[in-house]
Amino acid sequence: MSEEIEIRLSELRDAGALMEIDDLVWTPAITPGPMVKKTKEQYLQQCPPGNQLVACLGSRLVGYIGFDNPTGLASNRHVYEINIAIHPEFQHRGIGMKLMEAMKEQAKADGVRKLSLRVLSTNQAAKAFYERCSFRVQGVLPEEFWLDGRYVDDILMWCPVS
Repeated sequence: MSEEIEIRLSELRDAGALMEIDDLVWTPAITPGPMVKKTKEQYLQQCPPGNQLVACLGSRLVGYIGFDNPTGLASNRHVYEINIAIHPEFQHRGIGMKLMEAMKEQAKADGVRKLSLRVLSTNQAAKAFYERCSFRVQGVLPEEFWLDGRYVDDILMWCPVS
């Protein structure tokens, strides 16, 4: 990739581009339910600035990792639950790996010891990517979803932050 990838915390001005990526990436093939269209204000309430690391090529936002504590409990603040999305035009260019490396550094700086995520068993490409990023299966919810005429497992994965 000839152009340098900049990774930074999300800002208010990124909301439109983040919403566009969500619309393109979160399809029925990789998410257990339809994405509900949100207004920009609703999106910002759910995904406030600073709760994503974004990847930019020049002035174009091309991917993100969202992160937050899975609960509001003090005893769970050492964990970030994450989700990652790369604009389809920019997939398979190493952007996801760079975002994941930056996420681990951000987590370490924030005192977080564990990253966790969920992936459908039918999304083998994503599962393989997570495994390349040192995630491992921590549990499986068998037949958790009925999708496209079949039961699909929900795989819970985790990675220690060291």
